Amino acid sequence: MKVTVVGAGAVGASCAEYIAIKNFASEVVILDIKEGYAEGKAMDLMQCASLNGFDTKIVGSTNDYSKTANSDICVITSGIPRKPGMTREELIGINAGIVKTVSSSLVEHSPNTILIVVSNPMDTMTYLVHKTTDLPKHKIIGMGGALDSARFKYRLAEALGAPISDIDGMVIGGHSDKGMVPLTSHATRNSINVSEFMSEERLNQVKEDTKVGGATLTKLLGTSAWYAPGAAVSALVQAIACDQKKMFPCSTLLDGEYGLSDLCIGVPVILGKNGIEKIVDVPLSDAEKAHMAESAEGVKKTNDLLEF
Repeated sequence: MKVTVVGAGAVGASCAEYIAIKNFASEVVILDIKEGYAEGKAMDLMQCASLNGFDTKIVGSTNDYSKTANSDICVITSGIPRKPGMTREELIGINAGIVKTVSSSLVEHSPNTILIVVSNPMDTMTYLVHKTTDLPKHKIIGMGGALDSARFKYRLAEALGAPISDIDGMVIGGHSDKGMVPLTSHATRNSINVSEFMSEERLNQVKEDTKVGGATLTKLLGTSAWYAPGAAVSALVQAIACDQKKMFPCSTLLDGEYGLSDLCIGVPVILGKNGIEKIVDVPLSDAEKAHMAESAEGVKKTNDLLEF
């Protein structure tokens, strides 16, 4: 099993580290445009192998996509964050160019790969990959809901004073502060709905804290988070590589599911060796349906800024 991670920054390096430690991949390739950066990250991680007990080979490459050839799974983390004074249109224009180049280069060397898109705005970048590559739809996956759901479960456990292993919950919708739809109607503690343990007011606060989870960390850290995003990506990679048939909310191209078409947005899917093996139809409350529709409109507006 060969996995490529494009982008050797904090998220990409964390993702590569978690994949290596889990020891299910024979090789992880880290690629970056910055001279020597990926090679340095790979060497540093390989020097952890004897300490952390893994045998995964980690290779770094400066923009040489031939090193990524025949990858089973490729992860795209490359792109730039929004900077002060930068418009959304400028951010999308820059990242769209990067993601389009990266995805086409990956598919050229690994035509049967499964692509996981992490670059922001994630739902729109996932849609771009669908429109500009020949990969089938089940092999293009946007990572967002897995991370947002982890943050939701963290906030639920915090509010309940419960161990996180007791908690189950999921976030669907767009991967943005306004677009996230935390499914409180399905959130449970040991199969009992969380509404049995906390007030509606407290539960609404959990939802709001979840939706600004990324912004909260950026304010504290001065940059985007990397541990949880890296762990979320590695969980998706492992589910595919090990054919686990696990359910995660992922951004996928919809064709009538949830009443939506021609956009990528987070919905529950089953992940296995073929990528997205099934889209799961989960019943939503009226409020969740309305929020999902609003989220989809937001994603479509961002998609309209793309130039193919």
